[in-house]
Amino acid sequence: MERRSLLRAAVLGGTSAALGGTLWRGAAYAAPAQPGTGPYGPLGSPDTNGIRLPAGFTSRVIARSGQRVGTTSYTWHNAPDGGACYADGTGWIYVSNSEINPSGGASAVKFSSTGAITGAYRILSGTRQNCAGGKTPWNTWLSCEEVSLGYVYETDPWGTNAAVQRAAMGRFKHEAAAADPVRRVIYLTEDETNGRFYRFVPTTWGNLSSGTLQVMVAGSATSGSFTWADVPDPDGSPTATRSQVSGSKSFNGGEGCHYANDTVWFTTKGDNRVWQLNLLDNTYELAYDDSLVNGTAPLTGVDNITGASSGDLFVAEDGGNMEICVITPDDVVASFLRIDGQSGSEITGPAFSPNGTRLYFSSQRGTSGSSSGGITYEVTGPFRS
Repeated sequence: MERRSLLRAAVLGGTSAALGGTLWRGAAYAAPAQPGTGPYGPLGSPDTNGIRLPAGFTSRVIARSGQRVGTTSYTWHNAPDGGACYADGTGWIYVSNSEINPSGGASAVKFSSTGAITGAYRILSGTRQNCAGGKTPWNTWLSCEEVSLGYVYETDPWGTNAAVQRAAMGRFKHEAAAADPVRRVIYLTEDETNGRFYRFVPTTWGNLSSGTLQVMVAGSATSGSFTWADVPDPDGSPTATRSQVSGSKSFNGGEGCHYANDTVWFTTKGDNRVWQLNLLDNTYELAYDDSLVNGTAPLTGVDNITGASSGDLFVAEDGGNMEICVITPDDVVASFLRIDGQSGSEITGPAFSPNGTRLYFSSQRGTSGSSSGGITYEVTGPFRS
């Protein structure tokens, strides 16, 4: 679904409000809309899990760090982070990274067609601070190490095949990945205050063992045209990948990344922005900028991002007030859910089940504020299609 050039919404008093023009062009504010004008309406009171949801939605706890998952014998990992869902016959699988160092890695939970938990297991071990990642069209999970000279690991959500280190995708402080099956590339974010936005062009699509790492080249403005340039030494040593190409564009703390319909969106937590690359004409612009709505919007601490079949973007907060916010195709931003009583945590890993009726995500540190207090949730309800 096509999206307009820049988010044109603010939230006044906790409710969404359309603005009279694109924010980066300095438009004046229009009168705020009435409460509940987001696509799902206002949030209700906290449920038994401490989650505020719109009418018609319910939540349940899927897993807790250090505890067995459902009736399985598998103990869930600490600090759950990035995640994705995969169809598995009539059921599905949710994979989740572990952002701890050392160890890290990733795990998976299997569900039946009714949503019952039928299994849980490890799919990646012995890695460091696995933060976000991305799903490939050939149904593997790219788990990214958020450490200096970190790697991308290609893993099997079913846990049958051993994980493989993909050194050709570059060594840097990896955050997220998003596959573009049209251009046959993988986009990559870098979580540094002067990080870069990359794409990996595999020699053969579907095989990430070799290829070319490229970096986005553009000016310092918040909109314009861009090109791609090869990174001479993807291993990042002795010169960091972000410092190798003159004119490559700097981004303040790259986080989540999502591709759909010839567009890629990615978030930068350092300046609370969502960027949009229009791949048909090689232009970029802001899809959301918290500073331009003077802190009145609900979305702060932008982090992981995913999309729904409706064209809605769902953005998780690291900071703010522990919300997942929705950005609609007609440029409205609104709170979708909020977790109460967990201000020392962050929301991670939002991903929809294959049929789009269930949203999975985690509170990385839960109520304890510790990596051992992570909680993974499922929200079910009438999501827009």
